[in-house]
Amino acid sequence: MRTLGALLLLQGASPAVAETACAGLTGVALDKARVTGAEVITSLDLGSRVVPLAAPACRVLITATPTADSDIRIALVVPQGAAWNGKFAQVGNGGFAGKILWGSVYQQLAKGYAVAATDNGHQDDDGASAKWALGHPEKVVDFGWRAVKLTTDHAQAVLAAHRGAPAKRYFIGCSDGGREALMTAQRFPQDFDGIVAGAPAWPWTRMVGTGALVVKQSLLPGRVLPPAKLPALQAAALKACGEGQSYVPNPRACRFDPGVLACAGAESDACLTPGQVTTARMIYAGITDPVTGKPSPGLMPGAEALPGSWAYWGRAIEPGDRADATSAGFPWNYMAYLVREDPTLDLASVTEADVRAGFKRWRGTLDAESADLSAFKARGGKLIGFHGWTDPAIPPLLTRQYFDMLAASMGDYSDFARLFMVPGMLHCTGGDAPVGVDWTALLEAWVERGDAPAAVTARGGDGRSQVVRAE
Repeated sequence: MRTLGALLLLQGASPAVAETACAGLTGVALDKARVTGAEVITSLDLGSRVVPLAAPACRVLITATPTADSDIRIALVVPQGAAWNGKFAQVGNGGFAGKILWGSVYQQLAKGYAVAATDNGHQDDDGASAKWALGHPEKVVDFGWRAVKLTTDHAQAVLAAHRGAPAKRYFIGCSDGGREALMTAQRFPQDFDGIVAGAPAWPWTRMVGTGALVVKQSLLPGRVLPPAKLPALQAAALKACGEGQSYVPNPRACRFDPGVLACAGAESDACLTPGQVTTARMIYAGITDPVTGKPSPGLMPGAEALPGSWAYWGRAIEPGDRADATSAGFPWNYMAYLVREDPTLDLASVTEADVRAGFKRWRGTLDAESADLSAFKARGGKLIGFHGWTDPAIPPLLTRQYFDMLAASMGDYSDFARLFMVPGMLHCTGGDAPVGVDWTALLEAWVERGDAPAAVTARGGDGRSQVVRAE
């Protein structure tokens, strides 16, 4: 039943009544959680800037404590009056989380959604840090899946008290948020009508653990690949596979060997030493996964030197830099705080046995590896996966692997799941290519109108476009 305040809102109540209805949400009773604040806002602080809202919104803050060691922060923002589209969107986090991503909240709020988000159970502005996990296994569970589930439950309980149940429910996430998206489809198939899983870090323990071994080998004497070499590497890759474009339009057909840049004389930024050739080849080819004994895929060529690409993600570092001081800190943090439990860890000491130990301990908590989505399909759920072919953070073929597993488990999945591999896209977005797609709108059209997406047109700010077909 809708509250009197909610009914007045739907009828166009005055701002004073709207604020009273919102403020009254502090009295909503939740299991092992409490509403810590509720207010009507007209702008939203994204951290880097404050943006005005098209319409006032009720922002509700919740703290959930499912265990004595839990401290899960949750936000729900609901457009007021007729500005609400009647639907609910939950957005995923990224990296090791640690804060609510208000920018992701705003993206969906601007479309009229009631939006929920979480910090995944710990507070840390450094999304590459896992120091919060040391000695706190319950916080690892919160990060792995529990915070996302409680955000779904508590946010919708508050939304129901404020405005009633939403007509449709969507989850949109990329990177760790893509892992969260698949985890939700696997564990809680009834929770959402549609899910977007972008660049999902689904084999978390194996992916980050194997990444530690890649970084270890990259730091060996003579093997360090400095950022100054990346422009030459990218230019050679585009010469081999770019077909005259600023990106590789047909990644599957690309055969690029960085050995073409081997120094013939004195070393310069235009060539690679033998050790650097070895490192580049390893980054492209990947290494053997110590858990499965099978190849763990590497990265694809064509965007090595772009801002936010290889240097940003620690694939290339300055000689003498510490791996834990760069974005290569993801595998260092995982190994130091979740596996070895040693903050003084030197990545040079990490072994294949460490990767297997991390998998054994945290697989059930962190990995979204089930390919049985039959329950999600049966409830009518729709899943859209996407990944950029030049993602410098998560190898794109990992997502292709998951959908291959889905096909092996369920056969033709096209009636409820589609995958889009976007040429030229970096991690979740960006790149010197037309990569812009409104994934939420695509999902809406499928769920609400039955428009199954066979292809999407990705667009760039420069007017370029490319058609990407579902796989």
